[in-house]
Amino acid sequence: MTTVVERLQGESPKFSVEFLPPRDAEDEKVLWKAVRELEGLDPAFVSITYGAGGSRRDRTIRATGRIAQETTLLPVAHLTAVDHSVAELRNVIGWYAAIGVRNVLALRGDPPGDPMGEWVAHPEGLNYADELVALVRELGDFCVGVAAFPYGHPRSPDLDTDLKFLLRKLNAGADYAVAQLFHAPEPFLRLRDRVAAAGCSAAILPGIMPMLSPRGLAKIVELSGADLPVEISRRLEPYADDVASFRAEGIDIATEMCQRLLDEGVPALHFYTMNRAKATREVLSRLGLVTRA
Repeated sequence: MTTVVERLQGESPKFSVEFLPPRDAEDEKVLWKAVRELEGLDPAFVSITYGAGGSRRDRTIRATGRIAQETTLLPVAHLTAVDHSVAELRNVIGWYAAIGVRNVLALRGDPPGDPMGEWVAHPEGLNYADELVALVRELGDFCVGVAAFPYGHPRSPDLDTDLKFLLRKLNAGADYAVAQLFHAPEPFLRLRDRVAAAGCSAAILPGIMPMLSPRGLAKIVELSGADLPVEISRRLEPYADDVASFRAEGIDIATEMCQRLLDEGVPALHFYTMNRAKATREVLSRLGLVTRA
């Protein structure tokens, strides 16, 4: 199977997409509608999250396997250390390998129930993402990705400490990193440049989620861990009660940010889709990365 690193090679900018694991049969229909809509646009890779605290990991594993076996897409398997023993992690990794999945996103993961709660490792498990990276590498010829945090991980006391942890993951054998959400290009670009200045050549991919509604915007702010820049608030505020105009402005903001990132040489844009394809298609079309929206 092709690797993410191989898919990111070449001159033209690429994009990738992330889906959420379905909660039920109806969710599964929505997920597969988005998968099929985006399949024809040829993303570099697709991934399905493990769910908060690993809450939907069985559905994640099944959906990842189905993508590998029933589509032309390159699947990346999310894997976290939450509530897993090393033996269980070995079994999951082995199952992925058995169905031909050779790309893994290795994450420590958040505590179940409260992402900011106390982290308690499985008594026979792992404590840190770099340990998971090393385990995946030990078990086969995998291409491994990790998470990066433009504003710093919520548990990191400062950006220097956060950079040390990111470099530890990359030096443990990770091939690339995917960034959590951010509101403006500068925090991401500073992170990318600091990784390069530390002598690491791994690709750092920006995570993008267009601001489509006030409720969605609140979720983006929560997930990013950073307040919204004043200039973006000013652009969106006039449309707080106008659904269509708010969405249109959010697409404009996302497109402008993506164009700046491409101008700065990022190899790919990673879209958090929330299992909907339309906004991603619109941004990609405006950027000229696909021929249809």
